[in-house]
Amino acid sequence: MRVARATIDGEARFVALEDGTDAAGRPLDDAPWRGGRPVGEPCPVGPLLAPVAPSKIVCVGRNYAAHAAELGNEVPPEPLLFLKPPSSLLGPGGVIRWPAASERVDYEGEVGVVLGRRFQGGSREEAEAAIYAITCANDVTARDLQRRDVQFTRGKGFDTFCVVGPWLETDPGPLDALELVTRVDGEERQRGRTDQMIWDIPALVDYIARVMTLEPGDLVLTGTPAGVGPLAAGQRVDVEVSGVGTLTATLGRRLDA
Repeated sequence: MRVARATIDGEARFVALEDGTDAAGRPLDDAPWRGGRPVGEPCPVGPLLAPVAPSKIVCVGRNYAAHAAELGNEVPPEPLLFLKPPSSLLGPGGVIRWPAASERVDYEGEVGVVLGRRFQGGSREEAEAAIYAITCANDVTARDLQRRDVQFTRGKGFDTFCVVGPWLETDPGPLDALELVTRVDGEERQRGRTDQMIWDIPALVDYIARVMTLEPGDLVLTGTPAGVGPLAAGQRVDVEVSGVGTLTATLGRRLDA
């Protein structure tokens, strides 16, 4: 099932997409991970919002060996975690704000994981069962600020720096067989598969949950493959995940310093 989020009658609502596209859908009476059910008749779905409402966004760095190498970093001995604030969320088709403090804004295409239940760690099977859906994500990064600060909070935490969508897919296929492709203005820049991850998706979910309780609706970004790079104002980034769809966003002009 595909679930999107859109403004309907002035209210942000989760919507079950009727035909797998964003042409029409039936509003849900609650968040899908809380058992929300379709109500009413199918209706046109307007511009989509980010299809998540997480209490936290947990991200994983250097989860592809080739990406760690391209930035001159070693592969960490255990998953490298950092957080993005929920205020960084941006929906599909949105414009990424280029902050005045940064001279270089990079794209990072990633597979996003949305939790469907409260999870504090357990078996691999329990970790996989705690996952509600998969989505596409762009972990936008002010690379110069990330390098200057050493830690990641400022460089990855600006408003609009977590692009997510276009929807949630509850049945994308095997979690170890998802393919990720990132294109900039139609030119392929990244291609990776989840079986190339150093820590796979269930292992990441379990590791994170043993550090902090994952709540229903929380979002996990699982790392980016090699090929990250800077964007110029006006360039379009498409992040495609097999079995899910394609997420699009555009970098705006740099804000005045």
